[in-house]
Amino acid sequence: MALPPETSDAFLREVDEELRRDQMIGLWRRWGIAIVGIVLVALAAFGGWLYWQHRQAEAAGAEGERFSRALEALGAEKPAEAQPILAELAKSDRPGYRASALFTEADILLTKDDLKGAAAKFAQVAKDEGVAKPFRDLALIRQTSAEYDMLAPQAVIDRLRGLAVKDSPWFGTAGEMVAVAYLRLNQPGPAGKLFGQIAQAERVPATIRQRAVQMAGVLGVDAIDQTPAASNAAAAQGEEKNTQ
Repeated sequence: MALPPETSDAFLREVDEELRRDQMIGLWRRWGIAIVGIVLVALAAFGGWLYWQHRQAEAAGAEGERFSRALEALGAEKPAEAQPILAELAKSDRPGYRASALFTEADILLTKDDLKGAAAKFAQVAKDEGVAKPFRDLALIRQTSAEYDMLAPQAVIDRLRGLAVKDSPWFGTAGEMVAVAYLRLNQPGPAGKLFGQIAQAERVPATIRQRAVQMAGVLGVDAIDQTPAASNAAAAQGEEKNTQ
């Protein structure tokens, strides 16, 4: 005897639900332990990550306090108290504190006219791939400045060539050192060209541009400072003459 349509649909739904229930039970029996294990491992990993983050924050805070104490000691003219702290921070796992400590150690050595020792500290930062590139570039500039008189001119050119370009934030300082190195090699042509570029670079500090204008002129290169500040100054001078 055939079932009414409503009964047939209800029966099919019940069979379907029972089948799904059996499938879920089968999956649980087969994979339940593995699923629980994965969830537990994930929770443990997440908890460990949170703990690691907490410990990192605590350690960073502690190093920040130590660095502040070192700076306070230097401000009070007590370098003997600062140096052990800086020596420890120079070995830090955190690139920021490591670089800051090395920079500070180098500056202390510069006050003692220990150019070689300061250059070695700057070199550590310049070669440290964990430190951000702008700080490595700054360290390279300061290393070269500290040992400039001890370097062969070509070594200066090779070292700073990548920074002595117009789009570099270090163009003024690096370019000036490279240009002087060209002069030491008796190559006035490249030196004059570089001084001329520095003189017209807007982002270069005014004092460096002024020196570059003078050096370019001596070398026969017409390199008037055409930056907005220089133009305004020239206009002001012209107005002053006209009023006299």
